[in-house]
Amino acid sequence: MPVSLFWRVVHRAAQNVLYLGLFLLPWQRPQLLKGKGALKQLPAFIKGKRLRHALLVTDSALMRLGLANGFLEQMKAVGVKVSVYKDVTPNPTVAQAEEACSLYRAQQCDHIIAFGGGSPIDCAKVVGARVVRPRTSVQRLRGLFRVLWPLPPLFAVPTTAGTGSECTLAAVIVDGVTHEKSALMDPFLVPHYAVLDPCLTTGLPPFITATTGIDTLTHGVEAFLNLNQVRQTEEDARKAVRLVFQHLRRAYDDGTDMVAREGMQEAAYLGGLACTRACVGNVHALAHQLGGLYNVPHGYANGVLLPHVLELYGPAVHSRLAQLADYVGVAGGSTAEKAQALIRAIKEMNAHMQIPETFAGDPHFSILDRDIPLMVSRALAEVNP
Repeated sequence: MPVSLFWRVVHRAAQNVLYLGLFLLPWQRPQLLKGKGALKQLPAFIKGKRLRHALLVTDSALMRLGLANGFLEQMKAVGVKVSVYKDVTPNPTVAQAEEACSLYRAQQCDHIIAFGGGSPIDCAKVVGARVVRPRTSVQRLRGLFRVLWPLPPLFAVPTTAGTGSECTLAAVIVDGVTHEKSALMDPFLVPHYAVLDPCLTTGLPPFITATTGIDTLTHGVEAFLNLNQVRQTEEDARKAVRLVFQHLRRAYDDGTDMVAREGMQEAAYLGGLACTRACVGNVHALAHQLGGLYNVPHGYANGVLLPHVLELYGPAVHSRLAQLADYVGVAGGSTAEKAQALIRAIKEMNAHMQIPETFAGDPHFSILDRDIPLMVSRALAEVNP
């Protein structure tokens, strides 16, 4: 349904006010523990902060793999108790955040450790928000600047290189009743500390490597296309895109390639910084609907959608895409040809990693025509105030 000129003006004015606020906000970046073996430094670091009882928010797959076992043993050795919530699923739900929050309170925890991909980190952020806003439901915390209070000390330990949630102000959550996927966005949701240890990502299956990596690429591209940004976000976005082109295929083909894994972790972090301040766009708005209604993995949805949305933008984005093409070394002639070459390179990367061009005939996800109007209306509401 076409948007009237009046509402276009209203939306644009509201967006400009928002971007002015984002420009003026005091931006917090997490304190980093970084490099091979960085996770081993965390228990002593936490002990040095005089913290005594952690809530570890993770998922059952990571616990089965034993990825956190060494860390948990070290925490015990330094005398820091850990209560574990391991029921986070891809596309975490409000109910899961509430369960984890109840555990935090019951065990009298004093800090939160998010251990996993974007889903556990987002869930942990929502837990922190509910801890400091106990009388406010998650539904009422959705949207902009509604958390309002500093969270308990929050440590993010990403085990994938994709969402960048370890440094963003957003937490995406699904309402289990309506299946609507929406975000809480507040500077207080930026984790206080992040551990970037590439050793945690070497065991990722190729599918997870691919989809989380394409999520990083989408963050970089959408942030770079945003007209309302500052020089630092532009530079972060550009670097993230180049790192993905340099390292994602290598990490996909050889999960033990430590240089590629470290490069992708850096890309995810820079992409998170960029999209926190410059925001994402229509690709993410549509991907959130697929995740909410059909539980499509977020990066997978982004990978399918990104080339199509870029093509639909047409000449409006050719100049910016051409700049990215030059930066990552994609050959082309005119501005339009460079833009098209970049889109083609993204499609080729998707094909190499077995991410399909469309959902038509996808054996895992069947998108129903009857749901399209609902997804469109929710996506429009997300990208416009």
